Amino acid sequence: MEAYPSELLLIAFVAMLAPLLAELPPGFRLPVVVIEIILGILIGPYGLNLAVPDGMIGTLGELGLAFLLFMVGLEIDFDKIRGRPLSLAVGGWFLSFFMAMVCMYFFHAIGLIQAPPLLAAVALSTTALGVLAPILRDRGELDSAFGTYMVAAAAAGEFGPLMIISLLLIPTHDSFLHGLFMVTFIIIAFVAANIALNARSSRMIEIMTRTMQSSGQLPVRICILLQILFVSLAAKFGLNIVMGAFAAGMVAGLVIKGKAGEPLRQKLDAIGYGFLIPIFFIVAGMKFEVSALWSAPLAPVQVMLLLGLLLLVRGAPVFLYKKDLAPDEQIPFAFYSATGLPLIVIISEIGVSAELMSPGRATILVCAGMLSVLLFPVLAVKLRGKFSLTW
Repeated sequence: MEAYPSELLLIAFVAMLAPLLAELPPGFRLPVVVIEIILGILIGPYGLNLAVPDGMIGTLGELGLAFLLFMVGLEIDFDKIRGRPLSLAVGGWFLSFFMAMVCMYFFHAIGLIQAPPLLAAVALSTTALGVLAPILRDRGELDSAFGTYMVAAAAAGEFGPLMIISLLLIPTHDSFLHGLFMVTFIIIAFVAANIALNARSSRMIEIMTRTMQSSGQLPVRICILLQILFVSLAAKFGLNIVMGAFAAGMVAGLVIKGKAGEPLRQKLDAIGYGFLIPIFFIVAGMKFEVSALWSAPLAPVQVMLLLGLLLLVRGAPVFLYKKDLAPDEQIPFAFYSATGLPLIVIISEIGVSAELMSPGRATILVCAGMLSVLLFPVLAVKLRGKFSLTW
């Protein structure tokens, strides 16, 4: 226990330092989440070894991931993305998944990539909405037309792989029982969403508004309870906790959307982006095994190949958006879409725990996901910055 205060102090310092460093280079500012990951690598066991992502630090990182997905679900406004943005996003994800399956079976057949094709294809078809949402928010593009299409595409890149993970890749029960649990969880989510929609017109809103500024902070506590409830239900039903946090955010978002919910969103922002979420990105950096990039003769080739496949698989659907995005928006859209990490880490952990993938193969897959987070948003911001808002 004596080691925790010093490590927590170091992580708190790094979390405070990241936004300051993001302001320093006036010509080319890195996204805050990228700086947090880089600093995590620096202080972690594969860098200066000043802190390890175990114990309390690891738990806070997991809480940060859950809160990040909760905030992502909260950000999704289905009234805005329904229609063409959502249909393009779903169609684009299915195209990505088909391309990923073809590519992975081919490279697996020739022996260049040894990861199970289905597992690797799901990983390649992901988009890290949790990474992109803070970047788009900081750039003031979350509510723009570009941001709407990007959020829809990234949401499909989160939800599609989550469904496959939950249905096919988590063998906690037999197929019938697992399917029953999945349907039960979806029904509970829909019931909660219906209650949330009815609550918007009830006296409950008045009560929550009145207690917003009191020491009780009832609306905040309800949101925290909702998140823990859905995460616990997902875990009990043998689903991934990421799905629970994501569903809780979407349900909460139905209640607090619009100007009336702005004060509560600001409070949740403060908890998430001011405390827990930075810890997740820092811990993710601390877990990044840099030496895996040269651990085997083919490792660098495999990492670069997977990184290129991420860009190809998730960037290819940008051709569906030719009528909806300006020419100068399409390449940044492709780079943003190819950014993936949280679900890649989860898929890799599932593969290792189920003995479908060796730890070395999992590390190579995670390396590709980490490099996509470090490189693709920066390139997208740089290209987008020529025509959009400055940092």
